Amino acid sequence: MNQLSFLSFCIAGAHIFSSHISARKSEAKPNIILILADDMGYSDIGCFGSEIKTPSLDRLAQEGLRMTQFYNASRSCPTRASLLTGLYQHQAGIGDMVSNLGYPSYQGYLNDKCVTIAEVLKMNGYRTFMSGKWHVGGQPEVHPLRRGFDRYFGLIDGAGSYFKPIAYRPNMKPVRWMLDDKDFFPPDTGFYMTDAIGDYALSFIKERDKNEPFFLYMAFTAPHWPLHALPEDIEKYRGKYMMGWDKLREERYNRMLSMGIIDPSVKLSPRDVRVPVWDTLPEATKKMWDLRMAVYAAMIDRLDQNIGKVVSYLEKTGEIENTLIIFLADNGGCHESTRSQAEFLKVKGETGTPDSFDAYEYPWANASNTPFRMFKHWVHEGGIATPFIAFYPKMIKGGRIDSHTAHIIDIMPTFIELTGANYPDRIVDLADAGNPRIINEIEIIPMEGISLVPVFKDKKLRRKSPLFWEHEGNRAVRDGDWKLVSLYDNSARKSGMWELYDMKNDRAELNDLSEKYPRKKSEMIDAYEKWATRVGVVPKERIDKR
Repeated sequence: MNQLSFLSFCIAGAHIFSSHISARKSEAKPNIILILADDMGYSDIGCFGSEIKTPSLDRLAQEGLRMTQFYNASRSCPTRASLLTGLYQHQAGIGDMVSNLGYPSYQGYLNDKCVTIAEVLKMNGYRTFMSGKWHVGGQPEVHPLRRGFDRYFGLIDGAGSYFKPIAYRPNMKPVRWMLDDKDFFPPDTGFYMTDAIGDYALSFIKERDKNEPFFLYMAFTAPHWPLHALPEDIEKYRGKYMMGWDKLREERYNRMLSMGIIDPSVKLSPRDVRVPVWDTLPEATKKMWDLRMAVYAAMIDRLDQNIGKVVSYLEKTGEIENTLIIFLADNGGCHESTRSQAEFLKVKGETGTPDSFDAYEYPWANASNTPFRMFKHWVHEGGIATPFIAFYPKMIKGGRIDSHTAHIIDIMPTFIELTGANYPDRIVDLADAGNPRIINEIEIIPMEGISLVPVFKDKKLRRKSPLFWEHEGNRAVRDGDWKLVSLYDNSARKSGMWELYDMKNDRAELNDLSEKYPRKKSEMIDAYEKWATRVGVVPKERIDKR
């Protein structure tokens, strides 16, 4: 059966799914910009405690809203699948990454039973644009233009050089950059991916019919490794990290307390056991690590500059008042090393240059995730907590910090409510655009989340169901102030023990209460198992045995 194509489907029995969602037909529909950072920790932007200069994001936060307990799905592909569809990633077909693991919920690309935000909004009168990283399937039938976007520029794959499309592992093709439906090859000089993502995003909204509302998805690759940045940005930060990661974590923690991002009950987690004490390192090693963090900071700085370009344009055109801008990250700070890839590439350049291929690894990722523990891939707070900003002058009163618990599955219903769009319950899939013969009716999975409009209006958010996570055997449940979480034991190839935490008094997950509250632990395990069965989670042990 053909994948969904916007040129080849129509709506049958479309309706507003959630009863609390209502159309806003009498008002001009808002423009929507959804901005996603890649591999960025909880404390990495200024308005969440960082020393990195992010004036554009800080301004959006000051004039908008910060949510301090917002969650992603702990890794690139699952987060993007869930964010785009309003479903848990397993329901959208990307339970793991983009490889097919032999199960429908792990097929590795968006399936036919979901619709993207772009598809829904396009059906409801929006122009739809994407600039940045796709990473929810490389097959032609799930290309961005086949899943609702009018224009596209960016990286189809997961990661690569910011200066040129090269392969970074043996026996692999170069990473694929595309402009609309054609391969894109950058000029030999003067190209930098973060700037290109900003420039194409800006050109898309400039060239549209101004009478039509737009949805823009800016999915930056920054600050994902390799650590590549422009010299002028690196120089802003070089030498600033000679204080070391221990001091940096303390300084960020104290700023977060003073800002109200975290409550005094949240303690700073101990330095990760895989991270050395800074003062024990030789001077040359300290300078190497200082440069790596300086380049990482420069990447975020440049990301912020490109957000600023788009915001400035909307101000000049008078459209900023009716534009919702949301910013978040796809997972926590990334502990991964690129040393094996660098050996394959035989790269020798200084960190940050086009001939380098470095990462900032466990030490600085631990600082990025201040005050939490663990990293990207895991579902402890360091892996799934994201800074979240919402800016919408028509509705959000500026400078507010909100502690409601929310998740990427809530983005779709939020956009549905704000735009008055219809969310379909089924799609009629046609053989091709010119053939009216119906070959199949596909039932669309209902949205999983709830609208965040009450939060935007400074009202109480009423969530009836817990939130759930599963990624490569790492599991979690968030139910009110309780969080149940477990690590998958890769060496033993089995699920780890469940831990229970009181998020109101111990969000850094330092005091396991599972033995003290066995009944609550049992209730939450039961809820997890029911959810896992419903959405198609396959136990990691079973996948590992295939």
